[in-house]
Amino acid sequence: MNKKNEKDYELSGIWKSIKPQEIDQIRLDLFLVEKLTDYSRSRIQQFIREQRVLVDGIPAGKSGQIISSDQNVQVLLPENKEVSLIPEPIPLDIIYEDDRTIIINKPAGMVVHPSIGHETGTLVHAVLAHCDDLKSFGGEIRPGVVHRLDRDTSGIIVMAKDEKAHIYLQKQFKDRQTIKRYLALVDGKPPTPTGRIDAPIGRDPIRRQKMAILPNGKSREAITEYFTKESFLNHTLIEAHPLTGRTHQIRVHAAFIKCPIVGDVLYGYHKSSLEIDRHFLHAYQLTITLPGHQEPQTFEAPLPKDLADLLLTLPKKVL
Repeated sequence: MNKKNEKDYELSGIWKSIKPQEIDQIRLDLFLVEKLTDYSRSRIQQFIREQRVLVDGIPAGKSGQIISSDQNVQVLLPENKEVSLIPEPIPLDIIYEDDRTIIINKPAGMVVHPSIGHETGTLVHAVLAHCDDLKSFGGEIRPGVVHRLDRDTSGIIVMAKDEKAHIYLQKQFKDRQTIKRYLALVDGKPPTPTGRIDAPIGRDPIRRQKMAILPNGKSREAITEYFTKESFLNHTLIEAHPLTGRTHQIRVHAAFIKCPIVGDVLYGYHKSSLEIDRHFLHAYQLTITLPGHQEPQTFEAPLPKDLADLLLTLPKKVL
């Protein structure tokens, strides 16, 4: 790369030159996915948008740009930065841990990563104190975060300790290769003991903090399967399997079938039908293949004491 380009380029990182060989023509992003195996296609497309990719010394115009073997490609790879967040020694309920992955039973009331109004006390702060070498892949305010749970949803959450693990785990969620099981106590009785809710979800156009069932074009596909675990007089304990990963998906779908989750004041009743400090939703089981493993494993988090105790107080349905 010539000095002029180096001077004009303000992004920092490490330059890597890649010479296409023995190819006729190929899309730039597909070529880089093959050569830069530590990065996902979406991350590489981001590099191209940020003008971190040069073709014959000129910033690439688009991800679909066609290149051939007589051209030279250079990529400015970002350096891992130490996370600027301050670790906090918050106790963690660790289900599993190795040198690449940590699986945690998140308590209700804990936010996964920092956001406006939640600058401290998050799961990320706690994991940073536990894993002092965690880098900022995934973003400086959510290092290692593979997926999320709502603040008041308890249960299993997975975090990665290196970028390859992060990409590998996130891809499984994106490709629907994981199996997620939740326990939810809902008001009333679902229309059928077992069912499949196929209703697209998008951002509520009026109340922006909420999600809603919206028509195509304003929403994304959302599918949840459910199974009745136990029937009570006025409530039903269900097992929910979200096949997609939309924000608030189980909560929105439960309300859609007229059986909102107990304690969910956003999508259910303004006054809870039972004495509970949060909504009754717990991610109790996750099946996933961990980095370095050949076969999927299933991890479980038992129902928290507050939810288990609440079930003991409910009158059974008379047959």
